[in-house]
Amino acid sequence: MLEIYNSLTRRKERFEPIEPGKVRMYVCGMTVYDYCHLGHARALVAFDVVARYLRHLGYALTYVRNITDVDDKIIDRAREQGVTMEALTERFIDAMHEDETALGVLRPDQEPRATQAIGEMHALIERLFERGLAYQNGEGDVYYDISGFPEYGKLSGKRLADLRAGARVDVDADKRHPGDFVLWKRAKPGDPSWPSPWGEGRPGWHIECSAMSTNCLGEHFDIHGGGLDLQFPHHENEIAQSEGASGHTYANVWMHNGHVRVDDEKMSKSLGNFFTVRDILARYRPEAVRHFLLSSHYRSPLNYTSEALDHAGAGAERLYLALRGLPMVEPGDAGTDYRDRFSAAMNDDFNTPEALAVLFELARAVNRLRETDTDEAARHAGVLRELGGVLGLLQTDPEQYLKGDSGAEVAPGLTAAAIDDLLEERQAARKGRDFARADAIRDQLQGAGIIIEDGAGGSTWRKG
Repeated sequence: MLEIYNSLTRRKERFEPIEPGKVRMYVCGMTVYDYCHLGHARALVAFDVVARYLRHLGYALTYVRNITDVDDKIIDRAREQGVTMEALTERFIDAMHEDETALGVLRPDQEPRATQAIGEMHALIERLFERGLAYQNGEGDVYYDISGFPEYGKLSGKRLADLRAGARVDVDADKRHPGDFVLWKRAKPGDPSWPSPWGEGRPGWHIECSAMSTNCLGEHFDIHGGGLDLQFPHHENEIAQSEGASGHTYANVWMHNGHVRVDDEKMSKSLGNFFTVRDILARYRPEAVRHFLLSSHYRSPLNYTSEALDHAGAGAERLYLALRGLPMVEPGDAGTDYRDRFSAAMNDDFNTPEALAVLFELARAVNRLRETDTDEAARHAGVLRELGGVLGLLQTDPEQYLKGDSGAEVAPGLTAAAIDDLLEERQAARKGRDFARADAIRDQLQGAGIIIEDGAGGSTWRKG
């Protein structure tokens, strides 16, 4: 049975959906004012795997991941670039979709935008006023009164009495408590705004997710996910708003993926170690990057190094080499032990490093079976593709993956088609006993980083 670590209870728990056979999951998405960075990529891939595995288990999943398209950073960036907020956000939403497609991330079932849920936010804030949990200060901002929600801090472990104004808490002299947070911000000259019962303004960040999640999934749903950096104050405030308004549980299970570090340092622009997904994909193949992101448990810190990416790329290549040259057949009941161990790993809080280890063992089994039973090797290869697909891996034709895009340069001055032509010329030279020419072609390709593999059926190649 599937067990998930619940950040709310701080332990692994057997997963039991609210409605048998169905799962409703909400994950906090991007604030779209710049390109996706490595931290975004980790969250995108981690929860993509969660969604894939839940569906693999047979659940009817409704997966919602929001877009924050109004925010101080968005407004400031649009002003800096001299464009409208809408133009800026559309640009980076398109870029986000391109990046997630490159990484093999499937689209969520619903992708609500904050600017399209203003009415739902108003309704939620009005309910908080009715319950005595919201107030408007003298400047026109509307705040949530955390002193009226005794369970505040149950997710993060922070105590109400210990909260003081500081780096993670908005400072405002008109707040009743330093931990109170804004629900509706009064309009500032030149900023985007909407009419509301409390005057022109725009929503606070936290109210956006409470409104979008409950609008899409109902007031009580199964799983809420996001990065560890969102646990406090964002997710804590979501709980206070949502449960304060409804009077009952908001989400049963809270999942948080770990931080990303670069060469064991925190990733930041000031340190010069900040990488966008596009930066990384310019150097490494998308499946190698996805493989790297899954090589560490989603709750653990992930350390980015060039060596780690090189290792992940070599691992992806080894798996495809196991599939190379084998026909695609239905696996039947082959590989039962591997399936069982893969499921055991994934049922243990989505333990992708252990699941990957099973794939490598299975690849070695396929290579051994090639020597004795090609049909059984092909069936085991089918299992390898099937289990790889649960992780979003191994869905490309092996020959295509190992050679790269036939129309693009896979080595300086050489396309895949050109390499194929050189191998045919080399084969002809060997048959004609022109060994000098055959050796020259071999040396040319090896010098370009192309690995030639000679076999009884001819020669094949792959990128080194």
